[in-house]
Amino acid sequence: MVDAYLDIETTGLSRFYHDITVIGVYLVDGNGSRFVQLVGEEVSKDNLLQVLQGVEKIFTYNGSHFDLPFIRAFLGVDLAEKCHHHDLMYDCWRNNLYGGFKAVEQKLGIQRQLKDIGGFEAVMLWWRYQNYGDQNALVLLLQYNKEDVVNLKTLREKLS
Repeated sequence: MVDAYLDIETTGLSRFYHDITVIGVYLVDGNGSRFVQLVGEEVSKDNLLQVLQGVEKIFTYNGSHFDLPFIRAFLGVDLAEKCHHHDLMYDCWRNNLYGGFKAVEQKLGIQRQLKDIGGFEAVMLWWRYQNYGDQNALVLLLQYNKEDVVNLKTLREKLS
């Protein structure tokens, strides 16, 4: 059984007016794990479905309201139809852990290297990369996305 931890970065909050810039997926099974990021032009229906091939369960944080509807609107893929989706935000709520993912991480002692970056900064990093070719901005954005995705697995383990 392959589990996938998924998080997206976008150019804004509206799935109707903004684009997906990064899809991060952490694939975990009994044999190990691997991390995949689709970036910019790589963000496509075919690429995403290829990455998720064999996945039975997808874990997100607030994915029911953000990630999955955004992917459905932007790529035309309903991931909840393809795999079982488990939104860890609701597990947090059942444990009286409210707020965004970063706030929950802090309450549970889940560490982050990039402490001063959130969703707004992620959008700005993408535009610095797109408009000015700032490779450091892209590296930081991808590192931020990877921390989000990998920390989803840590969150799931802490809630178990």
